[in-house]
Amino acid sequence: MPTLYTSEMAPSPNPVSPQVGILVFEDDPYSGTALKQMLDSEGWRVRVAQDLKMLQTELKTGEYSLLIANIAMVGIDSPLFHVLRELATVSVEEGARLRVLFVVPEMSGSQFVQVIEEARLPYVLRPFHLHDFLEKVSDLLVEVKAIEGPLRMTRYEFGAARKKKKAATKTNSMFASRESYSYTEEELAEYEQQEAQTSLLRKNKNRNNLGNSRG
Repeated sequence: MPTLYTSEMAPSPNPVSPQVGILVFEDDPYSGTALKQMLDSEGWRVRVAQDLKMLQTELKTGEYSLLIANIAMVGIDSPLFHVLRELATVSVEEGARLRVLFVVPEMSGSQFVQVIEEARLPYVLRPFHLHDFLEKVSDLLVEVKAIEGPLRMTRYEFGAARKKKKAATKTNSMFASRESYSYTEEELAEYEQQEAQTSLLRKNKNRNNLGNSRG
């Protein structure tokens, strides 16, 4: 007599990896939108918190692997800074699930940088150049095992990959793609100009703009 097929005999479906969650703490609509578009285009789930109440609500969900925070909003003597510092320095062995990347404003950055560096926390100076920023983000996501490996793209590869994605979206005009507005040729040229300016600033101040999360 043939054996009846039951649902228990069906092969187990492959588990679906949860989408990486990134929270941005930024009250400037332009900067928040730009960061969201940048990170969203890499396939990560991004939410922008524009005030402290929203930030606290989102952090309590435990759904985020990285917080990108405007240090001017956080402050360096605030309770929030001390809380984020503690969260950011928990080791993976102790169950770390969140990393924090501070964004330092260009005009008022000097008052924050020393404190951040002394705390051995990762940061970026704004304006930052795109591929370095994404590499920094991916390195922090790797630390908490949110992704398997860091993004490593040369400037040429980055531009070529983005152009290839744009070309692919033109084959179907029914749907508008994020790529069509996230990275224009003008924006890429602007980032290249910012990179040159930041490189000059690095040489003058002999400082690594991206910080060092490992000290």
